[in-house]
Amino acid sequence: MSFTRGADPSMLVVFDTSVLVAALVEQHPMHDRAFPWLRRAQQGETDARVTAHSLAELYAVLTTLPVRPRISPGMARRLVRESVEKNVRVEEILLADYRSILDDMAELDLSGGVIYDALAAQVTRRLGADALLTFNAKDFQRVWPQAGERVQEPK
Repeated sequence: MSFTRGADPSMLVVFDTSVLVAALVEQHPMHDRAFPWLRRAQQGETDARVTAHSLAELYAVLTTLPVRPRISPGMARRLVRESVEKNVRVEEILLADYRSILDDMAELDLSGGVIYDALAAQVTRRLGADALLTFNAKDFQRVWPQAGERVQEPK
């Protein structure tokens, strides 16, 4: 499965925070690879989703990035609202998702912050999405070993 092809409004993708940060910050080294995916979502050319948790993570990363000019809290909020929330459907993480994630993490003997990647992986599984777009594919493969080609880095 290749995700470099043309627009497909029936394609369901979930954005990881790493892709959204790169798409929103022009100075980011992966901006040119990430921005076209956000643009497709904004134009309705793909069915794009993001977890509710990723909105908070996106805000946190944007407000602490070492870029000049610095992204203020107000600007970060506007970027999240205008560029993501208005164009990408936000998926809530259900109590059942959290329980499943905790079970999976314990079973895989994983600890620490990788649990946040597991949140997006769980929602991707629940939705039956075609792809989870990330620049941290190895982390997602740890929390979701069965994902196969569904974990994709934007090209």
